[in-house]
Amino acid sequence: MFQKVKIAPSILSADFNNLGNALQDIKQAGADWAHVDVMDGHFVPNLTLGVPFVASASKRGVLPLDVHLMIDNPLVELPWFLAYKPHMVSVHIEALQNAAEAQKAAQLIHDAGSLASIAVNPETPIEQIYPTLDCWDMVLVMSVHPGFSGQSYIDGSDKKVAALVKHINSVRCEQRASSQTQTNKAAFLGRTPSTPLIEVDGGMNTETEALVCTAGADVIVSGSTIFKANNMTQVISDLRQIGNQSHAD
Repeated sequence: MFQKVKIAPSILSADFNNLGNALQDIKQAGADWAHVDVMDGHFVPNLTLGVPFVASASKRGVLPLDVHLMIDNPLVELPWFLAYKPHMVSVHIEALQNAAEAQKAAQLIHDAGSLASIAVNPETPIEQIYPTLDCWDMVLVMSVHPGFSGQSYIDGSDKKVAALVKHINSVRCEQRASSQTQTNKAAFLGRTPSTPLIEVDGGMNTETEALVCTAGADVIVSGSTIFKANNMTQVISDLRQIGNQSHAD
């Protein structure tokens, strides 16, 4: 089920005086996506990028935008961001009250033409996303507590990724075994269930990336490791190579 690893540098670690240049720099360095951390000062204590940056970055069209919404009221604010058609939009399971709200969030994102992702904080059991897993194109596993860049990887986050992969594989086996099961699982959004990408965000360097990619991660968000490097191109190349090699292992 592994796909080639994608690298999504987190703009949160860039020089905020030169964000436009930062987007161009990571594209030239070989990044696949630009990860945009949106924080509202409520869901997390920090306050960062918002709709104006997403609007500006979308118009530039430098890289596909991977917008991570760390906000209290995603059902209210999602349309503000979706108006600019980012490639991927992540909402937090912790900001949604129940499965019905999760399904509604995914539907809003898909209706706007973007891909939908569900994010899970370190303290949240991965099992909480299972009831609506068919709604999502990606699962974002946080390997730090969201809110600030430059944090260290939380040990054991790779085990959460491995548990998710095991669950996805078991569901796929059930779907193959029963065409009726597959039909039922498509009911959420009227589409065939697919295997979601798995993204990991927090404390990602070549060492920690190897752990999560061995477990099954497909997309790596890295901030300080990339933006503080003397040779950004080399670091992105190393991350991609080590991630793909970890899949092979």
